[in-house]
Parts: sequence; C-alpha cells; structure tokens
Amino acid sequence: MNFWKFDLRKVGVIGSLLFILVLLATLNLYASAYTVIFITSIFMYIILTVSWVIFSGPTGYISLATAAFFGVGIYTAAILGTVFPLPVVVLIGALASFCFALLVGALTLRLKGIYFAMFTFGLVELIKHFLLWYEIKFTGTRGRFVILVDNNTIYHYMFLILVVLLITSYLIRRSKYGLALLSIGEFEDAAAHIGVNVNLMKTIIFAVSAAFIGAAGSIMATRWTYVDPYIAFNFLYSFLPVLMAIFGGMGQIYGPVLGAVIFAYLEEILITEFPYYYMLILGFILLVVILYLPNGLLGLIEKGYARLKGKRYVNP
Repeated sequence: MNFWKFDLRKVGVIGSLLFILVLLATLNLYASAYTVIFITSIFMYIILTVSWVIFSGPTGYISLATAAFFGVGIYTAAILGTVFPLPVVVLIGALASFCFALLVGALTLRLKGIYFAMFTFGLVELIKHFLLWYEIKFTGTRGRFVILVDNNTIYHYMFLILVVLLITSYLIRRSKYGLALLSIGEFEDAAAHIGVNVNLMKTIIFAVSAAFIGAAGSIMATRWTYVDPYIAFNFLYSFLPVLMAIFGGMGQIYGPVLGAVIFAYLEEILITEFPYYYMLILGFILLVVILYLPNGLLGLIEKGYARLKGKRYVNP
C-alpha cells in the first residue's frame, strides 16, 4: 500500500511539473506582450540565481563574478550577432563564459572566504573598465549596437536554457559530484583527504554554472538596442542572485527559484510605485529575512509544514 501511495505521489508531482512546463512553453500564445517580457526577465533572474547556487550553495564560496560571465555573454551577442545565427551565438556565449570561468577558477579558487568574494567582485570592475578603455582608445566608440530579436523568440530561448539548467542542477545534486561539493563546503581539508580532487571539482562546477549565465546574457542582449560595459557588467547582476538565493533559501532546488520569482516581482512593483526608494525597501525586506528567516522563505514553508504534520522542525 505504501509503495502505491509513493508511486501515485511521484506521478502527481511529475504530472504537475509537466503541466507547468507546457503552460510556460505556450504562454506567449495567449499572454500580453508585457507579460511575455516580464516573465522573460523572471526567467533571467532564475537562471542567474540557480546558476550561482549550483556552485556557491554547497561549497560556501561566495562568488560575485556573475556579472562578469553575464557580460561576456552580452558582448558575445553584440560582437557576433551579425555574423552567426542566434543558436550559434548563444552556444558561443555559453562556451566563452565557461572557458573564462575555467581560467578564473583555476587561478583563484585556492582563495577562500572574503578574499575570493573580493577578487570576483574586483574581476567584474576590472573587465568593465578595461573594455571601456579599449573601446574609447581603439574603436573610438563606447558600447555596441545589438541585433534585435522578437520577444517571443527570446522568451522561448530563455525558457529552454532554464529547463536545461534545472535538469543539470538536479542531476548534480543527486550525483556523487553533489556529495563532493557538500563535503567541500563542510570541511574542505577532510574532503581532500578522502580522495576528492577539490580544486578540479570546484573549477569544473564553477565553469558549468558560468556557462548558463553566459547563455542567458547572449539571448538577453538581443532585447536591447545598445549595450556598453556599464550595462553589460552591471554589478547588480552579481549581488541580486545572492540576495534572491538568501531570500528564497538554498536547502532545495525550488528555494532559489521561489526567491528569484518573488524578488523579481517585488522589484517590478517597487520600481513602478516607488522608483526612488525601491532599493531601500528591498534592502529592508532582506534585512528582515536575514534576521528572522535565516533559512529564507523555504525554511519558513518547511517549518510550517512540519508544524502542520505535528513534527519538530530541524534547521538544515
């Protein structure tokens, strides 16, 4: 009897997921143009947040290089958009971010704690100002024009990237590599002693997460007529995924998704209603979450569910 209940529950979960996927895949057929654009932005934030959590969640390494990989993808589209078809541009953007992260990870992932966070944030600023200097000095311009793509095409590309990312994140979490990452986060020296190739593992997963960020940057660039280093390498793309992950909670894969969706919606509402104070309000909300919800919204949901079942909630 328990076996059949378990199977039926799994079928229900899978059926619900398939229904949601079909609903999202066909959303552009019946939704307004504004809704399609807004949901595309939410997809972008989910991709940035889940990609960040793939590496930083289990290892505890706080990477602030998201904007660097996102900007690499954006500039890939700006430079190659007139040369190659869109699918090739997106793949090249993902590959470029992967290779760049592989290099950065190999050189810097021996750093720990605040030193790694400071370096990755400095990397964003370094690339931004180097590109600005290069364009002004050698091309006589600031920024580049981007080939525009219709919103429905962008929506479907972002949706496809998101689905592949979620599957990849799930497989990593369920694999021996996910266990290795967790062991690195718990006690890195002990992980190395039991046979985990710590530096290689951190570098590969860091690069894999960057590939999805670069792919998202390549397709999002086609929404804008013009990009420059300040647009492409905006430091907010480094900080917002961290805040969204904390807001949602990182215990399960749906925590960062939940945080990104709610945070993106709040950002849209606050920008519209309080354009001069929305960052202040968001900061206050996050302060409350960090102080009173250390495990994010996911922890609050799990705690409520445990109380409903009459069980004791244990912090992960």
